[in-house]
Amino acid sequence: MKQFVVIGLGSFGISLAKTLYEMGNDVLVIDEDEELVQAMNGLVTHAVRADATDENVLKSLGVKNFDVAIVAIGKNMESSIMVTMLVKELGVKYVIAKAHNELHARVLYKVGADRVVMPEKDMGIRVARNVFSSNLIDLIEFSKEYSIAEILPIEEWFHKTLRDINMREKYGLNVIAAKKLNDEIILSPGPDYVVDEGDVLVVCGKNTDIKKFEIKI
Repeated sequence: MKQFVVIGLGSFGISLAKTLYEMGNDVLVIDEDEELVQAMNGLVTHAVRADATDENVLKSLGVKNFDVAIVAIGKNMESSIMVTMLVKELGVKYVIAKAHNELHARVLYKVGADRVVMPEKDMGIRVARNVFSSNLIDLIEFSKEYSIAEILPIEEWFHKTLRDINMREKYGLNVIAAKKLNDEIILSPGPDYVVDEGDVLVVCGKNTDIKKFEIKI
């Protein structure tokens, strides 16, 4: 079991936190929005309302003891930069930070991020490069054990629900988002979501399970 701290409860942070917890990991989420924090109770190990830009707060929460920190702060670039720097200085082994543009990404790397992601841009580029060559596109590697991957559905999944496909049972993977041909993104699609031709499914799972899946398809 890994320990993850997710800072920032936008759509990206919420999806990652819930999925990592469902996979059996210890997950702490931090955000200043009381409603968002309350909504995460029971969906993660701990949900705390706090200002993550305060070094003393991070120390009191024992952030330095976590294996991975995910800085998923929304539009406040100054805060995301400051928090990335603080968690790295406090001793978190691996820091992943969400960037909004190339300049933001460069700054995040300079202040200590081990990996910077731009989810929407990464998704578009990798699908374009791989749509004709592979059903599986590696998106984000959290550690030696876990990754997020994009999956281009195989033909036998078309017009079936996620319940029917049963990816968690068959492949050990959790679907955390779906992207339609019109660029609409559905976060945390339910079991009745119907997979259409042209969809891109975003899944989270152990690297070993993703590799097994790649071999099977």
